[in-house]
Formats: sequence, structure tokens, C-alpha cells
Amino acid sequence: MHPRRRGSSGSDKPAADEPPEWSDVDADAVEERVVELAEQGHEPSQIGMKLRDEGVQGTPVPDIKLATGKKVTEILEEHDAAPEIPEDLYNLLKRAVRLREHMDEHPGDAQNKRALQNTESKIRRLVNYYRGDEIDGEFTYTAERARELTE
Repeated sequence: MHPRRRGSSGSDKPAADEPPEWSDVDADAVEERVVELAEQGHEPSQIGMKLRDEGVQGTPVPDIKLATGKKVTEILEEHDAAPEIPEDLYNLLKRAVRLREHMDEHPGDAQNKRALQNTESKIRRLVNYYRGDEIDGEFTYTAERARELTE
């Protein structure tokens, strides 16, 4: 299993305390656009990329936290538009459901069986991390529950 940290080639985001001079967007306009994109069905990471690429009122937003003082998920929580479960856990659940469907069709596929085991292990670790804060304290991972949550 690969370690759960960055490799030696991983880069860090440059430290900055304020948005660049060329990005003069209004914090309220950014928050409105974040909520609007969330209501359209975009995930928090997609919202950040869309605002970086498209911007607000024609001006790109290089960093939402620098522009508003809040993270995307904090903005969504304030406006009751936050996803039910965290995005990273949701993506792992979708992957586990896909792998399990593949395993049902191809029971002899040992490589995907191992991939499913690794993915479910990551899910269990993330559930332990988020339990009580982001998700219900009684939440436990099962394949059926994962299928329900991703539909």
C-alpha cells in the first residue's frame, strides 16, 4: 500500500496572506457564486477550479480563502448547501461501488479484488477520522450503505 503522504516531488502551495493585486473581486459576490455552483450540483473542488478558470464578474479568483477569508466548505455550511458527506469520502465510496460491481461480473479478478480491499480500508480510516464531526457518530461502512449514498 502506498503511504498516505506526499512524495519527494510533491509541491506545496506558495504562502500568501492577501489576494494578488490583479484580483479585485468582492467577497460577497464570490460567496454568492460558490453557493450558486453548489446548487447546480458541483462539488467543492470543482467549484474552486471553476472560479479559478471562469471567475466572478469576469475576474478570476485565484484563491477563494484569500478572497473571502473562508474555505469553500465553510461558505457552503453557512448557506446550508454543504454536501451530506465529505467529498473525499464520497469519491472513495463511488470507487468502491464501481469496484464491487466489477467484482460481481468478474469474480476471478484478483487485482481488482486487492484494489477493492485497499479502497475499503481507506474508507474505514476516513470514516474514523470524520466520525462525530462531519458524519454521524454511528456511521459504519457497508457495501449496501455505500450504494445508497452514491445513488
